[in-house]
Amino acid sequence: MPKMQVAEVVVKILEDEGVEVMFGIPGAAINPVYKYLGQSKKIKHYIARHEEGACHAADGYARATGKVGVCICTSGPAATNFVTGLYTAQVDSIPIVAITGTAVRAVLGKEAFQAVEIADIVKPVTKKSYCVQEPYRLPGIMREAFRIAREGRPGPVLIDLPVDLQRAEIEYDPETDRSLDFSVPKANEKQIKKAIDMILEAKNPIILGGGGVLISGAAKELQELAEYLSLPICASYMGKSVIDNAHPLYSGQVGTIVQTRLGNKLFCESDLVLAVGARFVDRHTGELEVYTDQGNRKFIHIDIDPLQIGKIVPTELGIVSDAKIALQMLIDEAKSRVGKVEPDEWVSSIPDRRKELARKLDFDDVPIKPQRVFKEMNEFFDEDTIFVTSVGLNQIWSGQYQDVKKPGHYKVCGCAGTLGWDLPASIGIKIGDPDKKVVGITGDGGLGFMVEELAMAAQYRVPIVMVVINNGFLSLIRQNQKYVYDYQYAVELWYDREPQENPIGIDFVKLAEAFGVYGERVERPEDLKLAFQRALDNAPAVIDIICEREVDCSMGSALDSIAERG
Repeated sequence: MPKMQVAEVVVKILEDEGVEVMFGIPGAAINPVYKYLGQSKKIKHYIARHEEGACHAADGYARATGKVGVCICTSGPAATNFVTGLYTAQVDSIPIVAITGTAVRAVLGKEAFQAVEIADIVKPVTKKSYCVQEPYRLPGIMREAFRIAREGRPGPVLIDLPVDLQRAEIEYDPETDRSLDFSVPKANEKQIKKAIDMILEAKNPIILGGGGVLISGAAKELQELAEYLSLPICASYMGKSVIDNAHPLYSGQVGTIVQTRLGNKLFCESDLVLAVGARFVDRHTGELEVYTDQGNRKFIHIDIDPLQIGKIVPTELGIVSDAKIALQMLIDEAKSRVGKVEPDEWVSSIPDRRKELARKLDFDDVPIKPQRVFKEMNEFFDEDTIFVTSVGLNQIWSGQYQDVKKPGHYKVCGCAGTLGWDLPASIGIKIGDPDKKVVGITGDGGLGFMVEELAMAAQYRVPIVMVVINNGFLSLIRQNQKYVYDYQYAVELWYDREPQENPIGIDFVKLAEAFGVYGERVERPEDLKLAFQRALDNAPAVIDIICEREVDCSMGSALDSIAERG
């Protein structure tokens, strides 16, 4: 059997697992692996400018492709910079394998230079973490890492490699080593029959599509079931693109933060919810008494993770299953029991009610109202555009106003609320899906968090467009201070408020140009579409849109008490 350095084995296994793209930054403690990465004919490496950016780019790549995203870095602060990215991937169920280097094994635990115990640090934010101590364990651990990342509810795994272990030699035969199989849970017939019974008996049943529908590739089955039984479709925020937003059965998102008026209203009128791949997080449910109608609203919960069933919302029927499998079983059972159900007045009225309850977007104000930005984007960008956004009022406006036509064409950092995620994630998404337009929607605060990754976009000519909703505030925090605490402090980002039409702050146009990226500022609503076209023609690009400063988002503490603002 041939002998190889462990570092070479790492790369051989990455190639065999189908890895084609990696994001990272080299360093002394990981350089043995980088030697063989540089020799690989199958893997392209993209150098980030911050390790967190590398992790977010791998996250975006995984969301775009459905494959495991891979990021790599050296020891110490490089490794700890992965923590936020791993946490973001964990709560959004994104499969990542993160590889870090560390000091030689003899000095671990002795506070040696950059010898941080990263495998212990990341335990709460990964599915599994390893610090490999025995060279011959490396192949099995790497195979297990990829299996764990993919199996069940996907998520991140970290492998920490001491530098002397990377240089060690082991006997290894790539021809006999292979990827590990993993199981996919499947609903049983009794559960499916009971679910159909409950749907047919309910007066106003609805489907709630969560992010798990998109992860499992089950949007087609969700739509088919809804159309066959005439079930309205609502979405959690992570499930925003489960169906064309203009579909006659789509009522919008449900939530206290990122919601649509009809989405919440229809949900509150329902008596049965078929929730598929949703986790019922607090910004979705709000006050549970309202969400469950004091326990009178029944829930069927389909999720691949058994620990999610009944965790937050009392569940009448819990089904542990891959969403695609369960939905297909529901379709088959429904077709064996009843003919196609015609929509009643409650269902057939959805398009008219959606139009009636839509929020106003067509403002002509200068400075530009954020609502107008999304009206122009909805009209300009085609159905193949992928929109990407992270936390902030920019995200909430995007969630409430952005039209999405195709499943998976809306990528969002959800439960972690990670500022700066959108830029590196957009890069990873575009690399993973190069034929699509990729448009990131960020704020002037959020872009500043990971702005260095414009260098990665420029270096590799990754043609993304970043749209900056620039109002000179950490505006989500400003709104929270205003309505919850009745004050405003430490949230201003413009250096001088007067005159407002000539704000002094970060010049994102010059900043973009400094990185080698096209930049343009827009101050009038009628100029937006032409600016978007120039951005596409010259991407990567940053469009800095100067917006009205104190526009607020509509939100509340319960589904039935959303304060309409803006």
